[in-house]
Amino acid sequence: MTDAAMPAAPGRRLWLYKRPFSIGVAHECWVLIDSRMSGLTSTLVVDGEEVASDVTPVTGAEAVRNHRLAHTLPDGRRIEIEAGYVNWWTVGIAVRLDGTLIHESHKGRRIAYPERFARMVSDPKQGGEPAYDPGKLKRNKIPIAVDIATGLLFFLVAKLTDLKTAALVGAAVGLGIVVLQRFVKVDLVGGMMLFGVFMLLVSAGFAILFEDEEIIKHRSTIVGLVGATCFLFDGLVLKGRKLGAGIDRYMAYNDIDQRRLSIGMGLTGLVMAGGNSFVAWAFSTDAWLIYTTFLDIPVSMALVLWTVSWARKGGKAGPGQALAGA
Repeated sequence: MTDAAMPAAPGRRLWLYKRPFSIGVAHECWVLIDSRMSGLTSTLVVDGEEVASDVTPVTGAEAVRNHRLAHTLPDGRRIEIEAGYVNWWTVGIAVRLDGTLIHESHKGRRIAYPERFARMVSDPKQGGEPAYDPGKLKRNKIPIAVDIATGLLFFLVAKLTDLKTAALVGAAVGLGIVVLQRFVKVDLVGGMMLFGVFMLLVSAGFAILFEDEEIIKHRSTIVGLVGATCFLFDGLVLKGRKLGAGIDRYMAYNDIDQRRLSIGMGLTGLVMAGGNSFVAWAFSTDAWLIYTTFLDIPVSMALVLWTVSWARKGGKAGPGQALAGA
């Protein structure tokens, strides 16, 4: 079975699941489940012919239901198939022939949209708009890519030269991107690039003032504290209207409380700054560079996930309102 048998569907493909089964020796069957940015499409193929299909969108009440496929064989027997997620990363099928279960791709597993994510994609926010909107990520893919590329550039320059040069190069590249934005229509800086340039300039200034590499290693601590202060000021004083709104552009949700988001990111910055300070004092420069580039990612991701979850809990009240009674 090849991808050519799959009907065209809109949206970028994430994964194509193939679930084969047979009915005796007479019929070779497949269920193809196409996961795309626009939703999920399942197709029943019997003896090389597409005979049934079902589609659900990526968000809304319909998104969490299981797919139902049915087909009557030439001899009058009826195939009924239930297809859907068995966990958050894979799908399964259950096949019945004239009401009798004859095949399970994941034996004994319940086919149902994971409860942890069901509410996220099915519950609308106030106004009837879905809370989950993956299209936000697609619309901001270019500025996100620019941010990632800038971070990788800093790591490579630091490995090939030194931390001072990396900070200066990062600041120069950031300013260059801001200038380039004036001449192109494609969004390069997004909602956070200007803040990123400011932080790079702080980093570069720190690198110029201090020549000792041991002191430069604490750049991330100082810069982290500056960034955390900015986020906390935005959340507590500006109610998330600046930095919180900027980060919100990178979130695939429509129910974010921007004030909570800023405060949570500020607290995350404080924790990460403390972690960097400890590693810088206790370990070598190579170990510190590895930590700041790779090993602190799980900690920061966990803190960011907590921040997003906390921000979403206040989203129904609207930006800047959720902490009134917190």
